Amino acid sequence: MDVWRTSADVPVDLPGSVVAVGVFDGVHRGHRVVLARAGEHARRLAVPLVVLTFDPHPLTVLRPDAAPPALTTLEHRLALFEQAAADAAYVMRFDSSRSQQSAEDFVTDTLVRTLHACAVVVGEDFRFGRRAAGDVTLLRRMGADLGFALDAIRPVGDGERWSSSRVRELLAGGDVAAAAQVLARPHRVAGVVVEGDHRGRALGYPTANVPAPEGFAVPADGVYAGWLRRLDRPGSPAMPAAISVGSNPTFDGTQRRVEAYVLDRDDLELYGVPVAVEFVARVRAQERFDSVDQLVEQIGRDVEDVRVALAAD
Repeated sequence: MDVWRTSADVPVDLPGSVVAVGVFDGVHRGHRVVLARAGEHARRLAVPLVVLTFDPHPLTVLRPDAAPPALTTLEHRLALFEQAAADAAYVMRFDSSRSQQSAEDFVTDTLVRTLHACAVVVGEDFRFGRRAAGDVTLLRRMGADLGFALDAIRPVGDGERWSSSRVRELLAGGDVAAAAQVLARPHRVAGVVVEGDHRGRALGYPTANVPAPEGFAVPADGVYAGWLRRLDRPGSPAMPAAISVGSNPTFDGTQRRVEAYVLDRDDLELYGVPVAVEFVARVRAQERFDSVDQLVEQIGRDVEDVRVALAAD
């Protein structure tokens, strides 16, 4: 999949395209419906499928205090676009200048002149342009004048709408299993493993400490069953892990962390290694223990609970 970051990156001989437009944070099941429909149009028209996404999330520029925590890094989002059979992704930087562009100029400059859109696919509630003045009505009218078709996809779900907001709510409540149902995969936190307090190794359960990117969605404090994947070795198998999210209250910790113990492994050297921690099921809420012995006993029970949860996944 090609990745274009400016209009100059777009091939001058692009024959036309079907453009799926949106932030697509999470690339959840609702987003996949949009991408699948766009793929159908692209195959029918024999032109590339281009996903136009915005980075950062527009609300981080328009209303920073209301910006939602991200569900995917841009790198992961692009990988998910590729899995959805996109031919190219156009990553449009969203900044204060872009926020002032009119909806009409976005259509003519980007969709028509740059991407030569034959068809545009969006969610039915898609808004764009200065003051969110653009909507599907404008796109349909301009498409009729400028030569592209519009396909606006109605919200879909399994009783509740599949949306990024729903995923964030589920994660905030610790329901990572339900979040995975909406995402069609486990939610992940990715980062480079850093040194922690080395308490886990001393307790017999060495952990990989993975700082979450600032502004990223992390599940509620607690213990989870999941997987740890090395990102420096593509194709390497995921390793079963007991994952702790929280501040280590037994030791009066104050810094919130994501720590993963790979089951039955004390030989891993992961400092400085990029990894992804994937959340499958919640085992319990975070607790404070009166002694280290009580904590160790509970960790032992957690590990067994994690085995059961992963076996059932």
